[in-house]
Amino acid sequence: MAELGSKGVSAGKIASNVQKKLTRAQEKVLQKLGKADETKDVQFEQFVLNFNKQLTEGSKLQKDLRTYLASVKAMHDASKKLTECLQDVYEPEWPGRDDTNKIAENNDLLWTDYHQKLVDQALLTMDTYLGQFPDIKSRIAKRGRKLVDYDSARHHYESLQNAKKKDDAKIAKAEEEMVKTQKVFEEMNTDLQEELPSLWNSRVGFYVNTFQSIAGLEENFHKEMGKLHQNLNDVLVTLDEHQGKPSANAFTPVKAQPRKKANLFSRLKIKRSSDTSSTKVNKTPSSPPDGPPLPATEKTVNHQSEEAFGSPAASATGTFFADAPSVAISKSPSQPAEPIPAARAEQPKKDTESKPEPAAPEKDTTTQSQSSLPAVVVETFTATVNGTVESSPPKKDMPPGFLYKVKAQHDYGATDSDELNLKSGDVVLVTEFDNPEEQDEGWLMGIKESDWLQNKEFEKHRGVFPENFTEKYL
Repeated sequence: MAELGSKGVSAGKIASNVQKKLTRAQEKVLQKLGKADETKDVQFEQFVLNFNKQLTEGSKLQKDLRTYLASVKAMHDASKKLTECLQDVYEPEWPGRDDTNKIAENNDLLWTDYHQKLVDQALLTMDTYLGQFPDIKSRIAKRGRKLVDYDSARHHYESLQNAKKKDDAKIAKAEEEMVKTQKVFEEMNTDLQEELPSLWNSRVGFYVNTFQSIAGLEENFHKEMGKLHQNLNDVLVTLDEHQGKPSANAFTPVKAQPRKKANLFSRLKIKRSSDTSSTKVNKTPSSPPDGPPLPATEKTVNHQSEEAFGSPAASATGTFFADAPSVAISKSPSQPAEPIPAARAEQPKKDTESKPEPAAPEKDTTTQSQSSLPAVVVETFTATVNGTVESSPPKKDMPPGFLYKVKAQHDYGATDSDELNLKSGDVVLVTEFDNPEEQDEGWLMGIKESDWLQNKEFEKHRGVFPENFTEKYL
């Protein structure tokens, strides 16, 4: 019998709950359709908005704090493996082995302590703070349901009172039900009206305490870790000095020598534009720069371009005849001008691509008498405008002014538009500067061999680069 009674009570409770749900659903539909008024509390609704915002922010902070702790754990594991590696490679006979073992042990303890304190003082506090939200959220939802029950009971009581045929018994029962639902609602509403503002204001103190704890723990951790690192550094310095290799010079990073001049190519453009607007110079090789031109009987020149002696980058190979007693030709900026004997006969010019040979006297076949002709000067040479005389003309498959090859030993990232980007292993064809005065100390001009072989566009792909980043290759 007791069993049946309990089952009956349970069945009755279920039926009552189902009826309440149906009544609430019906009331909400009537309210949405505007056929029934709804009790509203604007202040409480603002409290609920603040509560939801606070819950969202707290949940995000909890998630990020867990991520931070996971990162600390990962750093702990990585640091532990690194110190274990140092212990493995530290040979027994090296000084300071016991110190490195002790440092490694203290390093592990420090990471462990830091992680545990973060859990205790930040994560657990965070969990406690967020632990109160589910209960309050449930009570807010229940309060909403009780409000609907109160509105429904109120509407039912009002409808009975407004009916044409009034039933006093039903009216009294409806009134009793309305008062009962109103009391339950107001009790819950009063409690939440007090708790929600207090919970909202508590967020400031919680955030302050949480982040102060994290900042303080991290500060102390880094101080202690800094001491360990200093101790480890001292041990390694002792080891380095014991091995006879000063630590200051053990690994010196390669740096490019600073450039004193501005962008090379921009200066060349300005200079060339000014050269074209200035007075043209006398390009006759046999005329001295200061003085009247020397009368010439014959001039034979085989050169690369019409501007061979006007363009700094051009080079020329040829035979010159002049009627002056001697002509000074400078073969390099560091060598003084050498006089050329005036009584030397012409020698026919051979293939300009072959290595020039010393001039040899030859019979003069001219029909004029020897006494009526002035002295003739003959010289076969290879020269460049910047004054450098090469022992042999440049190869056909090399860029103009090619000197030698270098191979990059280190990567270099260009810091200006006239510089080359180098990767370790790149081969660079070193060339002369258009104007030696434009060259900065410790810098070379050239073009990467890959760029030259691909398109032969020297002017487009050439640039300067630090010499100490490369090594002579060929």
